[in-house]
Amino acid sequence: MEKITLGIVGGGQLGRMSALAAAQLGIECIIFTPEENSPAETVSKKTIIADYDNETALEEFANRVDVITYEFENIPVDAVKHLKKFKPVYPDENLLNVAQDRISEKSFLNEIGIDTARWAEPKSADDLTSILREWNTKQCILKTARFGYDGKGQARIKKPTDIETTWIEFRGQKIIAEEIVDFECEISVIIARDAEGECVTYGPCLNEHKNHILDKTLLPAPISDDVATKAIHMTEQLAHHINLQGVLALELFVTKDGRILANEIAPRTHNSGHWSIDACITSQFENHVRAVCGLPVLDPQRLSPCTMINLIGKDVESLENYLENPRASVHLYGKDDVRHGRKMGHVTILEIDE
Repeated sequence: MEKITLGIVGGGQLGRMSALAAAQLGIECIIFTPEENSPAETVSKKTIIADYDNETALEEFANRVDVITYEFENIPVDAVKHLKKFKPVYPDENLLNVAQDRISEKSFLNEIGIDTARWAEPKSADDLTSILREWNTKQCILKTARFGYDGKGQARIKKPTDIETTWIEFRGQKIIAEEIVDFECEISVIIARDAEGECVTYGPCLNEHKNHILDKTLLPAPISDDVATKAIHMTEQLAHHINLQGVLALELFVTKDGRILANEIAPRTHNSGHWSIDACITSQFENHVRAVCGLPVLDPQRLSPCTMINLIGKDVESLENYLENPRASVHLYGKDDVRHGRKMGHVTILEIDE
């Protein structure tokens, strides 16, 4: 195999774990990020620190690598378009365009035959009142259409008097209203698709959240074979429609009446797949690196049931039990500043028979 240098836009923990997976394949990584001392910086060959709109720095970055990917979705699409003038970028900006705007995302999913919860784009507080009257409910979730994650940029409307106050708080941003789903559980499916169109999947994973942040993921998910098959099919359908080269995750609700509704697309490796580093022969990160670098993706071959636990904020200060557990694999992201709600690491606990 010819020597490959992979460029990763973004220096967070997903970039860090991708760079570690790349190193196993003899692939060097260069990081582009505005942040100093990022998690990915310490495990990569070089880091270019510059803003995403710095075209000179972007060009320097592109000229140092053979192929480019990104580790989170809130990077400017214009930056990806500029990078594509010099080197291939996978996944491309079409997936980013869809995933960065919740209205575009829901519209796209519905257009390709993937169901979501009922949604609308209110233009005013009065418009939202009319929408809820049409839905025959007093409640919904309001979200900013762009740049929200881990519960940021959203609010729950519980009663009519919340509408005006909440609308003012969003300060004229583009808003989507989503129906509140009476769901049994939340699951995700992660898919890797290579340049030849071959696909492999991880999951479905059962996800439990705390304060809108993923807290725990369990494998295998305690769902029926029929639900699992449908969830995988929906994710494969999405990957083929966008001609994916790389990894994405589809987050889904399983409702109490047995429906499967798509919630969000994550156009990258995903927190609910971190368990794959320890519980699979081929992790989501290795398959992402393989796919974007033109190598074939491999069957993950999960080796054990497992539970992945996020270390959020001060959770990272209580590691003793995990460090003494021979079935637990601790992964810390190298972040010095412990903050409320910040993902500091994760632990995967394997359920291996004695």
